[in-house]
Amino acid sequence: MAYTADTWPIAAAMLPFPGTNAQGMHINDADPSAWAEVFTEVKDAGFANADLTDSWVRPGDLSQDRLAEFRQAAENAGLGIPAISAIRRSVIDEANWEANLAYSHRTIDAAAELGCEVVSVGFHQAIRPEQQKQLWFWTVDGHKDPVGDEETWANAVVRLRELGRHAAEVRVLLSLEMYEDTYLGTADSAVRLVQDIGLPNVGLNPDLGNLIRLHRPVEDWRELVAKTLPYSNYWHMKNYFRDEDVARDMYVTMPAPMESGLINYREAFKLALSVGFQGILCAEHYGGDGLSVAASNQDYLRRHVLPKKDGYVLGNSQVAQGRQQPAAEPARV
Repeated sequence: MAYTADTWPIAAAMLPFPGTNAQGMHINDADPSAWAEVFTEVKDAGFANADLTDSWVRPGDLSQDRLAEFRQAAENAGLGIPAISAIRRSVIDEANWEANLAYSHRTIDAAAELGCEVVSVGFHQAIRPEQQKQLWFWTVDGHKDPVGDEETWANAVVRLRELGRHAAEVRVLLSLEMYEDTYLGTADSAVRLVQDIGLPNVGLNPDLGNLIRLHRPVEDWRELVAKTLPYSNYWHMKNYFRDEDVARDMYVTMPAPMESGLINYREAFKLALSVGFQGILCAEHYGGDGLSVAASNQDYLRRHVLPKKDGYVLGNSQVAQGRQQPAAEPARV
């Protein structure tokens, strides 16, 4: 049965919560009461679910006993944990790919242990020192995957296919987060990558906000939606105000509530429904009281975007219940 506005799973991103406490201890090593406090705060904000963004807790680095305590803390708070987003652990990072690949495997195992349905990974790498000096890190260029490097592309396909097969073995979806200047940085490249991997449980996380926030020309968000949603199985959702003065080569963006920014999610979701998208959603926001803005984004989705009742007609799609099916022939771009 298809999801409706009342039943669609929406998770809060854990981006607003730091990975270390005031004493400098990593949250992985904290008492379970610290996890419970965060889970309760997310629940009180109006969320039934959380995306375990690993800038907070790293589930892949918790022992079996600690994973059990972590899951219990979520259950005690009445909060579901259907997804893990493992960020900045690129499996084609030249210096760290082996460690990142091993970490990604541990994260998939942790997801299965916690009862998660999806693990989101990507090619974005650590924020560079110059980016850290900015109010908004995306205003300065970060890592860029090598364009036209067939060996690196092949490594990306092989290593993600390895993770995808592992995820399938433990009945977890693998979702690839779109991010600027990586092999997941354009619609065509992202689709080609999923097609080359060719596994039914591997799809895209079309994080449109990561792309439209750049201070330079970007792809039209409507084209991004049209090309990527047929291959998508999870969705990080956020929005940005964007102003362009092309004649002066000036581009300015800043975070916005979902209903107010450049992307019309009402329109985007109509397309998503038409191609059969049924993936879990994750509400994100940078800056200020990010959790409260994300909660308002959830309210916007349920009130104005998501279908009010079951029974809408699905179009021809390569997605069924959030599970992407590979095309017969890879698109070459």
